[in-house]
Amino acid sequence: MEYRRLGNSGLIVSALALGTMQFGKGMNMGGLGQDETTAMIRFAVERGINFIDTADVYSGGESETLIGNALETLGNRDELVIATKFRLPMSENFNRSGATRVNILRGVESSLKRLKTDHIDLYQVHGWDSNTPLEETLRTLSDLVRQGMVRYIGLSNYMGWQAATALGVQKQLGLEPFVTAQMYYSLVGRELEYDFQSCAEYHKLGVLVWSALAGGYLSGKYTRASEAQAGTRFAEAGQFVPFDWARGEPILAALRTVAERHGVSMARVAYAWTLSRPAVASVIIAARKISNLDDNIAAADLKLSPADLELLNTASDPGTPYPKWMVLQLDQAEDPRPKILEPEKFEDGGPWKDLRFK
Repeated sequence: MEYRRLGNSGLIVSALALGTMQFGKGMNMGGLGQDETTAMIRFAVERGINFIDTADVYSGGESETLIGNALETLGNRDELVIATKFRLPMSENFNRSGATRVNILRGVESSLKRLKTDHIDLYQVHGWDSNTPLEETLRTLSDLVRQGMVRYIGLSNYMGWQAATALGVQKQLGLEPFVTAQMYYSLVGRELEYDFQSCAEYHKLGVLVWSALAGGYLSGKYTRASEAQAGTRFAEAGQFVPFDWARGEPILAALRTVAERHGVSMARVAYAWTLSRPAVASVIIAARKISNLDDNIAAADLKLSPADLELLNTASDPGTPYPKWMVLQLDQAEDPRPKILEPEKFEDGGPWKDLRFK
C-alpha cells in the first residue's frame, strides 16, 4: 500500500480509502449487514488501508452505526482515519439539513454516537449550502476542531470559486482551513481538470476521489447495448454519474488494452490511472464482495507506464475549455521577466513537498 499526506496537513492516509455506501440497507447500494461490514473492514485494514470514508446520510445513519460496531469489535479505532460528512437531509425537518450551526452541531454529535468514538478525524461538508451564510458554516466547523470533536475539515462537491471563496474567508478570519476536497473524477468524467484541479493544487487541497469507476461503468462489465442486471450496483445507482456513452466506448477500449498488457482487470487500471493524477490524496474504493475489494486494493501496486498513461489520456481527453486554454497559452508564452521560484519549486521540494511512503 502507498501512503500520502492528507492534503495540506501532516496526517498520513492510505492512497486508497474504503468507501461505505454499501453498508446498510437504505440506499440500494449493497445492503451489507453487520457481519459483512466487519469482515470487509478487517480485510481492508489487513491489506494496508487506514482510511475509511462514510457520511451520515448513507442509509440514514446505518452505515456509520455498522462501522462503529465493527471498530468496537476489531478494537482498532485509534489506528484508523475516520471521515464522515454532513449537509444532506436526515429527515423532513427543515433544520435537519444544510450547513447551519444547529445542523452541524446536531450532526457531529449524532455521528460521534453512531461511530462510537470521541472524535472524527475528517469532517466534510457534503455540498455547498446557498441558504446558509458561509461564515456561519466555517466558524462552526472551526469551533469543532478547536473543541477537539473534529481533527480536520474538508469540503465535497464544491465548484472552484466556492472552494476558493471559503478558503479565503477562513484565512481572513483566522479559522481552521479545509484540507481536502472530495470530488467525482474518472476517465469518463474529467471535468475536475477544467478548473477545480488547479484550485486544489494552488491551495494544497488533497482531492479525495469518489466514483473513479463511474458507478461501475469502467469495470467494463456494462455497455450501452447490454442492460445491467437487476441488483447490480450499476443498475441501481451507476447512472447517478452522467457520462457520454459514445465517448465512453474508446475509453473502454483503451482500458481493455492496458489491462491486457498487465494481465489485470480494467477496474484496477482505472483506479491506478486516477491515483496517478495531480492533487489526488486518496481514491475511495467500494465493493460488495471481498474478492472485488481485493482486486481494487491491488490498484495501489499497479504502476502504469508512460505508454499506458498516454493511451488512456488520449482516449479520455475531453478537450480544454475556455478560459483554461488561454491560461495555458499565457503560461507557455515567453516572458522576459526573471522567474521567481515558489517554495514548492525549490530543488529540495520545499515545505510543500508531496510525501509518499511505501
